Amino acid sequence: MPTVLIADDSEFMRVMIRRILCSAGYDVAGEAPSGESAVERFESLRPDLVTLDLTMPCQDGHSPLARIRAIDPDARILACSVAGQEAAASASIQEGAREQLTKPFHPDALLAVVARVIGADRYEMAPTKPA
Repeated sequence: MPTVLIADDSEFMRVMIRRILCSAGYDVAGEAPSGESAVERFESLRPDLVTLDLTMPCQDGHSPLARIRAIDPDARILACSVAGQEAAASASIQEGAREQLTKPFHPDALLAVVARVIGADRYEMAPTKPA
């Protein structure tokens, strides 16, 4: 079962992403409300995927992205940004994020991007249930 770390300063977004992913058979191994905690949790959990909010207080998502990639150059990171931050999203791809997703997003869009990023065909997935 693929494991995911959700890094977002918004508890609402973390809950929403967790529900969507769990309903599709993913294992949410942990959550992080800040960039610093995202790096710490990544190092201890070593998940298959990190969903990383690019807009967090104190530390944006770019520094944690670089630090996670320094720990594991093959880390699978999905950068999440809000509409209007296209430059930040594009920069995250150049910095090593595998994909980017603009919030707000439809559950199916999240699941499609996550499946591409982690190569879900390598895992036996539970059938998708409505979020």
